[in-house]
Amino acid sequence: MIELSGVGHRFGDRWVLRGVDLALTERRVAVIGANGSGKSTFARLLNGLIVPTEGRVRVDGLDTRKRGREVRRRVGFVFQDPDVQIVMPTVAEDLAFGLKHHDVPKVSIPGLVDRALADFGLAEYRDHPAHLLSGGQKQLLAIAAVLVTDPAYIVFDEPTTLLDLRNKRRVVAVVAGLAQQVVVVSHDLDLLADFDRAVVFDEGRVVADGTPAEAVAAYLALLSG
Repeated sequence: MIELSGVGHRFGDRWVLRGVDLALTERRVAVIGANGSGKSTFARLLNGLIVPTEGRVRVDGLDTRKRGREVRRRVGFVFQDPDVQIVMPTVAEDLAFGLKHHDVPKVSIPGLVDRALADFGLAEYRDHPAHLLSGGQKQLLAIAAVLVTDPAYIVFDEPTTLLDLRNKRRVVAVVAGLAQQVVVVSHDLDLLADFDRAVVFDEGRVVADGTPAEAVAAYLALLSG
């Protein structure tokens, strides 16, 4: 379980989150809000990419401030822009990179890479320059590179924003089929319809928390107000 207790975060003198108390137990959790509402900062707090200015974030009891490396092994993070995440020259090398940094035995890495390539339809691109893939293929590679390390939780920050309709549907299908607990930050309200829970942020605070239908109604009321 991911828990946030009295969490606030600021950049310089500007508070971007205040008074966040949440326990994320559902398998599919959506996070929505306008630009600048604090939702992307919230997402980065969940795996210790940033630590809170005040309060605590715990993953299975591990404090992100004190046990960040262990937390990041448990919580995978998929960025909005896959170019931020792709670090190696070829597709296969990029998949292997994360495994090496998770101390996976060297002998096991080729098999895990092969399986990920097959699962994400990237087998024919094994030796292809990773940054020359299409936008949709890059996003699939970014997701595969996280999943190949077998995290217990996965956080997605706007996973479909940069994609055309065809590739958006591919990514949505991948997310829907994941066995892990998933937290998805998204402006794409259609993507979130089948989720178990949705949390709405506004001006750094949680203003609604319930079913996707309830949360979307609250969010649209904010926009119209």
